[in-house]
Amino acid sequence: MHIPPHENHNNAIVAAGNKTVPNNYFNIVKLSKGEKFESHISGYETCIVPATGTVDITVCKEEFKSIGGRGKDVWDGEPECVYVPSSQSAVMQCISDNCELFIAGAKFDEVLEPFAVRSNEIDLVQYGSDETKTHRKIKHLLGQRQNKKVGRLLVSELFTVGTGGWSGFPSHKHDTDRLPIETKHDETYNFRFRPNHGSALQMLQSDQEKVGQAFHILDGSTFCISEGYHPVCALPGYEMYYFTILGGYTQRALVQFFQPVHEYQVDLIPGIKDMIAKFK
Repeated sequence: MHIPPHENHNNAIVAAGNKTVPNNYFNIVKLSKGEKFESHISGYETCIVPATGTVDITVCKEEFKSIGGRGKDVWDGEPECVYVPSSQSAVMQCISDNCELFIAGAKFDEVLEPFAVRSNEIDLVQYGSDETKTHRKIKHLLGQRQNKKVGRLLVSELFTVGTGGWSGFPSHKHDTDRLPIETKHDETYNFRFRPNHGSALQMLQSDQEKVGQAFHILDGSTFCISEGYHPVCALPGYEMYYFTILGGYTQRALVQFFQPVHEYQVDLIPGIKDMIAKFK
């Protein structure tokens, strides 16, 4: 499901119980200096990531100071985040001139402990090559390092290295629980481009024997995936970023099933096996 860019006025873009991705939650919150916003999503653990700007965040009476620090866009610095346990309230206060916050969530009942991930604690993986048109960098905010501290939520940021080319390839899906070859995870993206008039093509093929769909993705587009193979291709000349939320149904670790006709290319793309392992 494609949700075109729009002014959401700090209301959830993907609300709790969304029909397409019921295991995901996503909101974009914009604040000016001194403004506060309180988030409380019953039955969902969440992660607050400043796309730009800096905030103080209070969760369960615990204060996390000066989270974020990126400048004009998501390319301007390294990400940071705060994990908010299921059904708990978080109060964010903008301490920079302004800020834009991503709030990511996954359905989970157990109440864990809040914590912050600073820029020097993110898990970085780079893979692909210019020759295969798959050169990418992933910054895991809630990844392997947080396995014992988080329930079902995976949060990462994906950047193109260079301009144009493919991501999410070889085509893969994660819509069925059938271990050890696949897990069921809902997934939600929010896209950005540099320059911001760039765009991309998001493919979605639910049945590998039938023609799929293609969606025109713009700066600020949100895309929700509940089933099917879903590679994406940025236009030549533009850098692409997408914020990625994954919520597992039976486990946190993601097991991707590669489309059989393209699976052999896993062995041709440099570093892709390391990338796959980082989601487990």
